[in-house]
Parts: sequence; structure tokens; C-alpha cells
Amino acid sequence: MSIIELGEVRDEPASMPPPRRPRAAGRPLRSTGVLLLTLLVLAGGAPVPRRAVTSVPTVPDASAYLTDDGVVVVDPTTPDGERYLTAYTLPSATGEQRVRRRWRVPLARSGDYLAVWAERGLLLAVGANTAEVLETTAFDVATGQRRWHHPGLVQWTVDGGLLLVDDADDAPGTVSRVAPDTGRVLWSVPVPPGSPDYHERDGRVDQVVVVQPTGELQVYDAGTGTLLRSVDTLPGDRSAFQRVQVVGDLVLLVPPGSTRLVAYSLPDIAPMWTSPVPLVAWLVACADLLCAGQQTGGLQAIDATTGGVRWAYPGPDMLADVRQDRMLMMGRDQRYAVRDAKSGQERTDLGQWGLVSRLRRDDDLIGIRSTVDGRLVVAELDLAAGRARTLDILPGVAGGCQAALPVLLCRRLDGSTALWRLHR
Repeated sequence: MSIIELGEVRDEPASMPPPRRPRAAGRPLRSTGVLLLTLLVLAGGAPVPRRAVTSVPTVPDASAYLTDDGVVVVDPTTPDGERYLTAYTLPSATGEQRVRRRWRVPLARSGDYLAVWAERGLLLAVGANTAEVLETTAFDVATGQRRWHHPGLVQWTVDGGLLLVDDADDAPGTVSRVAPDTGRVLWSVPVPPGSPDYHERDGRVDQVVVVQPTGELQVYDAGTGTLLRSVDTLPGDRSAFQRVQVVGDLVLLVPPGSTRLVAYSLPDIAPMWTSPVPLVAWLVACADLLCAGQQTGGLQAIDATTGGVRWAYPGPDMLADVRQDRMLMMGRDQRYAVRDAKSGQERTDLGQWGLVSRLRRDDDLIGIRSTVDGRLVVAELDLAAGRARTLDILPGVAGGCQAALPVLLCRRLDGSTALWRLHR
């Protein structure tokens, strides 16, 4: 079903100052006045921008997932009835404003699906079974045919393959290479708790990094499973739990006690530096620095070459995203601010927003917030410009939104799901 709504699609314009008193009459001025009057009349007669809203067929409590060229709907758990996975096309930007069903396939009656996305001809669905074990099921994106089903989560490799990681926080696991079309396991490597992590090239995995309880740091080729290099990080006959994280071309270890951070270079695993940064919970690249989030809150920025601490921020705001040399920080009341990654200084306050889920990590940052009259403001959070630019103000929307601009998918107040095409 297609609905055309007429409504507010831009911020209210600022009030204009009163016009000046006209100067002495003359032919050039009279001609200009006629031209301006004509433009005003034409502008007043122009049609109001229309907002196209397309309903997506869903049953109550179903989950809808936006993909690059469609919407996938997962029915809720129904122990006594049928349950389906349904794929729809996106409405045309210029043609018919409705979704068309591509295919529909039955699903197991039990288990919860947590994420669904399409990539390289596969529709990958991650869910938890009745034993709360994470599993990945692959479907053909064009036909819905089920290709394979394995415990674990998947990562794409640089050569177009898939890594399947079946692990838990407190138990050993495995990293396996599987054939994308068939799910056939090509090789497997055992991994201890706290591992593995990955080195990426162009957004795809090319090396798998593992740290053993004995302290042996290992690097495997993601294509062949070959052990490329290893080094002992705990000299002597020692054994301890260490966490490993890869950021850029650095392997970072949090040793026992979590009182420091140790860096090694890739691919040779040569020691780089040790930094006195305690209680590190996670690390991420911030411009040309490393941002280390601490278990007690707060943030420290570390020189990636020397390990020196450039600046520290005690909190309580948390790092939500990084774009080039700008960091998006979220306060406890979901109030977002932009900070400079090189200095840690706050640049601007963007206000209170909820971040919308996006398909890719580099997609535009979209924020939403409700107005006093129950509408939903949708805005692009531009970190470089330091502003929130309103894209639309939608009536009757509850939230649960996903974005792949110019398309926005949200749940409405009546429980239904719909698509909007936003004007930037």
C-alpha cells in the first residue's frame, strides 16, 4: 500500500527583516520589481513537496531489516503456527511506490533472530537457538533458497571467502574457513577465550590474530589458515589470560592485571611499545591516534607510534563514533557532542538524539528525536560541520529506525512498518 502524506519537510525559515522603503522610481527599478513580483507569484503557486510513504507487510511483532535493495521481514516466534522469512523489493524512486514480494521461505518455529543483512549474493541471518547459541544461516539473496547453517558468526575475507567464528567469552572456540555457496568447512583453527581478532584490508579480513594462554601470539592467513608468524609474549614458563585487539597495523595486548597496554607491529609481530594505560576495555582508531576506553569510564588518546598519552578525558560521555578527526560523544541523557580527536577538546553540542542503525560503518550518521506534538525529527549529524541538519519531520512514527540514505525504515505508532524516501 502506498500513502502520500503532505507535511512539513524542512525547518521553519527564519523570519525576514521588513523591506526597505523603495528608492526613486525609474525604469530599471520598475523592471526589477515586475520580475520579483512574477517570481513570488510563481513560487506561491508551486506545489508543496510531497512525502511518499510505503507500507511494508508485516505481522504484529515481526522484525524488519533494511538491505541495499530491499527489506527482509522475520516473523516472530510462533510455536503453534507457521513462521516465515520474506524478502521485498524497495519502491522505485520515480515509479510505482509500493514494495513487491521477491520470495518467502519457512523458518524454524523457535529461536530469535538478531541481525539480517545481504552481501555478495547471500542473505545472512544471525540468531540464537533455544540453548542461546549464536548461529548463522545463509540464504540465496535472489531466491531465498537455504544454502547452509552453522554455529557462530561470519566475517568476509579479502579474497571473497567467509570466516566462521564459533566461540564464547569464557570457553575455547574455533575459527573456520567456509565456502560461501555451500558452507563446506575448508579448514579450522582452535582459539582460546579472549581471541581472535582480525587485521583488515579494504574492510575485509586478511589475517587472524590469536593469543594463547601460554602467551604465544599467533598470526594466521585468513585465506589458507597457514600460521604466518608467532612470538612468545610471556617469557618463561608462564600462563595467563590476555585480551588481544588489532587496530590498523598494531596488535595490542592487555596483559594480566590490566595495568598497561603492550603493542606489537604487523606482520612481523615486533615489539613496539608499552604504555601505562590501566583497565583498558576497548581500543579504536581516532584520527592518527588510538582511543582507549577504560573499564571505569573515560577515554585516553595514545600516540600509535610511541605509546605516549596525548590527552585524557575523564568522562562521563562515551565514544559513539569517529569520523576522520572528529569524535561523536554520547552523554548519559543521549545528548551528543563533537570533540576533536587530536586534542580532545569539545567543538560543538549537537543536542539530544537517538542514533539510527545503518547498513555500513561509513554510512551517514542519522539522528532521530520526538517533538512535543508526537512527530519524529530526522536529521543528518554532520561531525565535520558540527551541526544537525534536519532531513524531515515525520508524523506517526514510533522509532526502531534503520537508514541507508535516502531510504529510511521505521516502525509506526500503530505497530506497522513503513519506508520513507528522504530529500537531502
